[in-house]
This record gives sequence, C-alpha cells and structure tokens, in this order.
Amino acid sequence: MADRLPVTLLTGFLGSGKTTLLNALLRHPGMGETAVIVNEYGEVGIDHLLVREALDDGVVLLNSGCLCCSVRGEMVTALRDLHLKRVKGEIPEFERVVIETAGLADPAPIVHTLINDPMLEATYRLDGIVATVDAVHAMGQFDAHPESVKQAAIADRLVLTKADLVEDMGALEERLQAINPSASLLRALRGDLAPEELFDVKGPETDVAGWLGHDHHHHHHSDGVETFCLTLDRPVEKMAFGRWVDALLAEHGERILRLKGVIAFADEDRPLAVHGVNHTFEMPRPLPREALADGGSRMVFITRDLSRGVVEGSLARFLAQ
Repeated sequence: MADRLPVTLLTGFLGSGKTTLLNALLRHPGMGETAVIVNEYGEVGIDHLLVREALDDGVVLLNSGCLCCSVRGEMVTALRDLHLKRVKGEIPEFERVVIETAGLADPAPIVHTLINDPMLEATYRLDGIVATVDAVHAMGQFDAHPESVKQAAIADRLVLTKADLVEDMGALEERLQAINPSASLLRALRGDLAPEELFDVKGPETDVAGWLGHDHHHHHHSDGVETFCLTLDRPVEKMAFGRWVDALLAEHGERILRLKGVIAFADEDRPLAVHGVNHTFEMPRPLPREALADGGSRMVFITRDLSRGVVEGSLARFLAQ
C-alpha cells in the first residue's frame, strides 16, 4: 500500500471552481512532486502562466515543480503512460497524482477503473475524492442535475466555493450532510486551500465499491445536455459583446450551464478569458497573447435544452448589427 502512488480525484459540477482550486493549489509550495491530469472538456484547464517548460506530447512542467498533462480520451492510458515515463526517467519523479474530471463526468467509472485495472492497481491507490460545491448555485443544481448529487455523494472532502457570496449556508450544509454524512466540509475563498487539507485521506478504498452503486456501467450525459464550440474569425467590440452575452444569459441563463471562452476584442491588445455559469457572468480576465491559437475567438457552451442553433442565431444577429 505504502509504495503505491496516491491518486486524488477532483470532481465537482460545472463552474463550481475546480479549475480555480487547482490553479491555486499549483501555486502552493506544498504541491511539488505532483502530477496533474486534466480531463479536457473543450476548455483550457491550467493557467498558461504556470507553465515552465513543455516536456513532450502533452506533458508540461509547471513553476511549482508539478507535472501536468491533459487528456481528451482514456484516463487509463494517461496513467499508464505517466508511470512508464517515470520508471524510464523521462519525466521527473512525482509522488502523487491529481485528476481533474470533466464537469459533466460521473466520477464513478474512473474510480472503478483505478480499483479494478490490474496494472493501475499495482501502481496507484485511490487516496480520495474531492468535490467542489458552488455555494451560490448548488441547491438548484442538485434539483436539476442528478450527476451533481452523485459527485457530492461519493466525495471524501466537500469544498464549498464562493462561500463569501452567500450569507447563510445552513440549508446547503444540511443538504450536503444528508447527501454525504461522512465527508468533511471545507470552505475555499478563491480557491485558497492548503494541499494537506485535501490529500492523504486514509484508505477510502474499503467503502468506495459500496458508494458507486451498480450504475457505473452506464456512463451517459443527462438528457438534453449539449456541448458545442462557437468561433469568431474577427475581433469584436467589447461593449457590444457584453450586451450580447447579457441578453443571451437573461433569456436563456437557466439553460446555459457553462460558457467559457477566449475572445479577441478590437479594443484590447491581449485576448480575454470569459466565463459564465447560468445567469452569472464573470469579469473577463486578460490572457497571454498566445492563448489565441489562430487569432480567432472561441466559446464553449454547455447547455441543457438549448440548441446550438438558437445560440448561433443570436450570435449572428449580434454580429450583423
């Protein structure tokens, strides 16, 4: 047990602050010797500013001494590859792994694989599952999205994010307690938590099988949830773009689970990251110039019961103006 590498699964619903938490953790001196696997879901997971050097095919070394790789496909392959590279000395030794799962993903199959794949089981052990819970939107999400309840239900640590925006969290804490009485509840302000608060959960393997229930074989996105990417080939004017997003969120906010993008604005010399969850739209943040791969802007939408056509039509009308 002791010589297997501990793996922490970082899950949590869309927009609940997983990436913020991860980026804050990666700036922490206690995070050295950690390998991070980001399960990309059409979005940029790790802050470009943290990257020190690219090692090879998708593995980068970060300023904190952590390694990071992003995978679009099979998590198992990524874990095997990391282990082989570590054995061959192609990448620095790492002492723990953190896997960030996609926001719509049911974490159960990954946990199941870790425990049941003979090669992985010989190399890694599941240390724990951390779920981020958005204090502002969680109650509504739990009602609307069974997968968000499952993420909270199988966690060892529940991290309440955006707690500073909510005056009374009594009802939410009570509900979390009902969903998962055995998890410890932590609060993170802007992602600020020490790694030791999240890692080294002792031996949750014993009861994981019981938590997973019997439905880990049917891995599907819930009905009506759709992901699509829209691109713009010319820079847009910031005020006008803001008006379009505001109008879109005002009309369809409940159905827009997540909006994340990199936008080239005509009146800015650097691209900006834009970010929305339901009706909430965060202030755009400047990014390094190289964040725009080909000069074009792109926005990833994750929607429920809202078709790509409706969003595209609204964008086309805005551009025509």
